Amino acid sequence: MAGNLNALRWDGGSGHYEVYYLSATDRASGCGLWIRYTMVAPLDADATCSLWFMAMDPRDGGLIGRKHTRPAADLTFTAEPFELRIGDAVLTDGGMSGGFEDVRWDLRWTPVEPPAEHVHPLLQRTKIAKTVLVLPHPAFDVEGTVAFDGHEVQLDGCRGGQAHLWGSKHAARWAWVHCNDFQGLDGTTRPDTWIDGVSVFVPRFGRELGPNSPIVGRFAGRDFRSISPVRVMRNTSRFGLTTWHFEATDGDLQIVGDVDAPREQLVGVTYHDPDGDLAYCYNSETASMRVRVWRKDKAVEEGRRLVDELVSDGRAHFEYAQREPVPGLELHVR
Repeated sequence: MAGNLNALRWDGGSGHYEVYYLSATDRASGCGLWIRYTMVAPLDADATCSLWFMAMDPRDGGLIGRKHTRPAADLTFTAEPFELRIGDAVLTDGGMSGGFEDVRWDLRWTPVEPPAEHVHPLLQRTKIAKTVLVLPHPAFDVEGTVAFDGHEVQLDGCRGGQAHLWGSKHAARWAWVHCNDFQGLDGTTRPDTWIDGVSVFVPRFGRELGPNSPIVGRFAGRDFRSISPVRVMRNTSRFGLTTWHFEATDGDLQIVGDVDAPREQLVGVTYHDPDGDLAYCYNSETASMRVRVWRKDKAVEEGRRLVDELVSDGRAHFEYAQREPVPGLELHVR
């Protein structure tokens, strides 16, 4: 896709939703952050825009979920240089700032990784995909401050990424993961390694089809893109409320990943489709992840060899969603 992947896709009509978000985890405090700038244009009501702020603070078990909604007229956009505003809150290619009620943020980053896309161009052109997910900035260091629940966090060693998605309908259920704060088993950091993946079931012909699982990232010094229509159907995926196991292939590389999200660190939120349907999402920016990187090698008996093993303890980002609320879990944003 040509141009800035952050460019606003809404043309002013109905039946559309659009989301920009930052997911990040601060090493020093262990605090996870999920900040969203969104809009939705319902089929039968006026369009609105919203600011969302979610935080998971494991130091005291605190979970914060806030949402502030305004008329769509309060959303403004400039293409070059990219700038999106909702009232006084701003998002650019180099940071975001804003606040409402008892939360505020003032964050900066320098883009270092090339963008990536999960949805194959063929599926975008034919509009088979009801939602398109792209990563304008997959991985960076985040600086600045956030304030919530009466205290301020000065970020120290915070890693994250910024994504953009748009469409007409969320999937029936899905899992998503992002991480760019890995270590090897020997404790050495992997500053140029990252992963972002999603696995979806979609309603078709009266039943659910899937999982379809595009996985993108950077491993072993090279870009990884497992997004072709055939590959996303063949990639192995098993997920639930707090776990996800997946296997994905691109060329001679195979990625095997496992995600574990503590139930007590899940923030529950509600998504509204343009047609009025609801999806219930449970998100943790303090999940853990292990990734094994294999390369095809005919010289070994198994036909492949392990080239790296990566771990991230409490600094991976995970989301699970379905069309009914999970019993016993709080919805922090409705």
